[in-house]
Amino acid sequence: MVSFTPQSNDKQSEKVSLKSTLITRRLRVWFLSLLFFAGLVLFVTHFSELEHFAQLLRQAMPLWLIVGFLLQSATYFSAAAVWHQTLRYAGVRYSLLSLVPLGVAKLFSDQALPSGGMSGTVFLVASLNRRGISRPLCMAILLVSLVAYYLAYLLAALASIALLWFYHDLHVWIVAVTAMFCIVAVGIPAGALWLRRRKKQSFSGFLMRIPGLAVLLNALGDAPGYLLQSPELFIKTTLLQGTIFLLDAYTLNVMLYAIGQDASFLVVFPSFVIASMVATLGPVPLGLGTFEATCVAMLTMLGITLEAAFTATLLLRGFTLWLPMFPGLWLAKRELR
Repeated sequence: MVSFTPQSNDKQSEKVSLKSTLITRRLRVWFLSLLFFAGLVLFVTHFSELEHFAQLLRQAMPLWLIVGFLLQSATYFSAAAVWHQTLRYAGVRYSLLSLVPLGVAKLFSDQALPSGGMSGTVFLVASLNRRGISRPLCMAILLVSLVAYYLAYLLAALASIALLWFYHDLHVWIVAVTAMFCIVAVGIPAGALWLRRRKKQSFSGFLMRIPGLAVLLNALGDAPGYLLQSPELFIKTTLLQGTIFLLDAYTLNVMLYAIGQDASFLVVFPSFVIASMVATLGPVPLGLGTFEATCVAMLTMLGITLEAAFTATLLLRGFTLWLPMFPGLWLAKRELR
């Protein structure tokens, strides 16, 4: 007797693969359209802030502004290096320089579609997959970078608390914010790893009918486990993520220099990290307002004049938020077209 089961399975597998490809392409088109619309809304609604930033640039010392620009450029190389390290450990050779534009475009995605970093994550996975990297490996890169990011963030938070405890003044509200953030910093990567270990069949049928979710869960489950069990990889990627925090904080330090205000990095670093935690925990998209208010309050509390703290914080936001927006828009379009 001749069995036709293998052919039937092959046809079924081809149909599933084709359906997965069509869903991915459809989601990519919708995501790109939503990304451009959100970017336009963000630009229009905050155009006055952009004008204010341009005015502050004209008043600051040019040399320090150049240093700030170089520091921010280095953050994109550090972000790309996180993904590059994971690819290298997976045996995939990929140019570090070719990944740097993804860092800029991912930042734009996070800014244009505020979603706790998920929009940038969707963009990153779609872009890497489009470059020929398998979806399971894309998800492994996502998980490694996610865990490394929150681990570095957690270490930065604890270091800030230690600096405030030994050298400055530690208030109850700062301890409360840090405690809440620690829960988030542990919960998010733990939840992602839990999703990877949970089988697709254990989710309800309603959830599995959401377009693209079945593909996502399958890819999470298929992510190479050996990458998630490499202490050396996590140490390197955590150090790279931590470098980004240091570069951002030092950019704030440089912005103070640009307006003629001397400040110790031991003052600036905890101010930046505490403000970042408040922005992360707050309900306001991008932390607009909450980051600025907290950063100014922290700097003022630690001895920086109010005017200098306010001006330097706005300059920092210009370098981290507004300047990357236009190249990020163009790069996002290029990556997802």
